[in-house]
Amino acid sequence: MTGEPVLSLKGVSKSFGPIEVLHSVDLDLRAGEVLALIGENGAGKSTTMKILAGYQPPTSGRVLLDGKEVSFGSIHEGEEGGIVMIHQEFNLAEQLTVEQNIFLGREIRKGLLLDKAKMRRLTREYLDRVKCRVHPDTLVSKLSNSDKQMVEIAKALSRDARVLIMDEPTAALTGSETQVLFEQVRAMRAHGTAVLFTSHRLNEVSEIADRVTVLRDGSVVHDGPASEISEDGMATAMVGRDVSALYPEKPDHGPDREVMLRVTGLNVPGHAEGVGFDLHRGEILGVAGLIGAGRTETMEGLCGLRPASAERVEIGGEAVTIQRPSDALDRGLCYLTEDRKLRGLLLEKDLRVNLTLQALHRFGGALIDTAAEERALDKAIEDFDIRAGRRDMAVGNLSGGNQQKLLLAKVMQSEPRILIVDEPTRGIDIGTKQQIYAFLRGLADQGHGIVMISSEMQEVIGLSDRVMVMRTGRVAGMLEGDNINEDAIVRLAMGVGAVKSERVA
Repeated sequence: MTGEPVLSLKGVSKSFGPIEVLHSVDLDLRAGEVLALIGENGAGKSTTMKILAGYQPPTSGRVLLDGKEVSFGSIHEGEEGGIVMIHQEFNLAEQLTVEQNIFLGREIRKGLLLDKAKMRRLTREYLDRVKCRVHPDTLVSKLSNSDKQMVEIAKALSRDARVLIMDEPTAALTGSETQVLFEQVRAMRAHGTAVLFTSHRLNEVSEIADRVTVLRDGSVVHDGPASEISEDGMATAMVGRDVSALYPEKPDHGPDREVMLRVTGLNVPGHAEGVGFDLHRGEILGVAGLIGAGRTETMEGLCGLRPASAERVEIGGEAVTIQRPSDALDRGLCYLTEDRKLRGLLLEKDLRVNLTLQALHRFGGALIDTAAEERALDKAIEDFDIRAGRRDMAVGNLSGGNQQKLLLAKVMQSEPRILIVDEPTRGIDIGTKQQIYAFLRGLADQGHGIVMISSEMQEVIGLSDRVMVMRTGRVAGMLEGDNINEDAIVRLAMGVGAVKSERVA
């Protein structure tokens, strides 16, 4: 099936200033093979992929294409060599249509004019291959994240790549969309394409990869057939320690815990109707459901981030009215967004500015006490294990895991009693997941109430004390104890059955 490498790195190192982030990396991509490149955030995966695709030059070492040393001066030279990269962050022009994005810079002409009919026909063919039903004339800015990802994949298919590099392509996809993607990956593999695939979901690696290369701290620590390494083995190689106990042990809660938050009859126009639930002190309440079930919109409405109304909301037994985010913060209710890059952090600003932005009143009035901010940053770096080359670096240059830990530290500056976390580990490596799970359980053990929205089934099951399942904007059921299992959650989410459950508020 495979022979000589199509694209290779030989002894490649990469430095940014005095900091070397890759150390003599060897890597081979072969025709008709899927190579999974895995590692923690900050291990060097993105830098490795960018060197392969021509986005960055190596500091030392060689890049070989068909056995011959090459030096790509740009991504265009890489694409001319048949190398296409799908980025973790969407590389689409938001104000152009789907069709215009797919052929941007490669427009098909008929004489002096654009051959719009042919581009329209091909766009529909590429979209159909990935079972994406969006219209070619739709502006990309109007698409959901999952549809944007499918457009990225369709765009890559249009380039007939010899080497396809995929950076976390499934992070924004549902399970069914991921399977559509894998169908295309298998088809490209059969066609002789060399595929490099990264994912923090190790079950996906086991399913799709022929070979696995593990990076840790910028060095290759494992390379071999996927059939010869288990998911536990991958995780241990990635983090250098045993992570089999991924989820903290759940405490045995008594029956008469204090209700910290009680919501009755919450309506979010167009998204949720009649939602009600209780959150107890020291509890992690998981919120599960299919994409479009209204989970995020419900909690945003509760926190004043979008228009909503409720029959009654109680915090600590007292009725409250929340019309804006500041009302929620004043009552100790804080929301951590699922989109850390667009809505959670200022990517061009440094760590200190981001950390204290939501709680500036704690650091002065007209004049900000920067010394106090620096002390708060010292504590956050230690408490949340935030790893940054420099304190003054732009947050956009941090790894995804360190960005997420900084976002957690930021919301905790408001000293919330109740924390709503939306997709807390999306795009995060398994080692950082373990840290975040321990942090959330630690908060609950200290008496906080946690609401956790998650699309990862095992995360919901492994971390939640109770699970609220939503379907089409309503609460389909509340699960606890042995009823917290995949079958029960899926049945409620799809409306095909129910299990014995507790009363919904």
